[in-house]
Amino acid sequence: MRYKPDQKAETRKKIIIESERSFKKAGYSGIGVDGLAKAAGVTSGAFYGHFKSKEAAFKEAINSGMGGLFTAISELKQDAGEGWWAEFATFYTHQKRTCDLTESCALQSLSPEVGRSNDEIRAIFEAELLKVFELANSNEQDAKKTWASLAMLIGGVTLARAVKDDALADQISKAVENEVIGLHENS
Repeated sequence: MRYKPDQKAETRKKIIIESERSFKKAGYSGIGVDGLAKAAGVTSGAFYGHFKSKEAAFKEAINSGMGGLFTAISELKQDAGEGWWAEFATFYTHQKRTCDLTESCALQSLSPEVGRSNDEIRAIFEAELLKVFELANSNEQDAKKTWASLAMLIGGVTLARAVKDDALADQISKAVENEVIGLHENS
């Protein structure tokens, strides 16, 4: 059977995408190689043809997820200009709070998993986080606002997702959204 010349690269990309989605939904401990392979529509052998371990796929999932966040912020800054933080806060506390976990933000979904990981994985995450921070940070005086905003959004969405009562989840989300917007007014 003949394969397209770029099929290997396409398969690898598909495994990364589906691994990211799977890790966001199930967590690192909640899925194994067989589950990752099944989600990507490949055999476990094919998975191992691209990644030597589940950990290797997790590293790539972190890069993919954080890269997606970087791209989204970059595009939003370009489209919304000065008011991008308000649009980002609204989007994050609404769509990223209510979407399926597979589509959630890497910061919100993968941070707890990374926190339980080894130093190498934490270093990869940190490097990607710093890229996002550099992009989101307007100037050195805003560093505290940027860190506080990212932390409030991640924590707020996590907390809102964790409660059963939709009204309470909305209350948490709206409070965080308003505080983040307030931090960046007139900045």
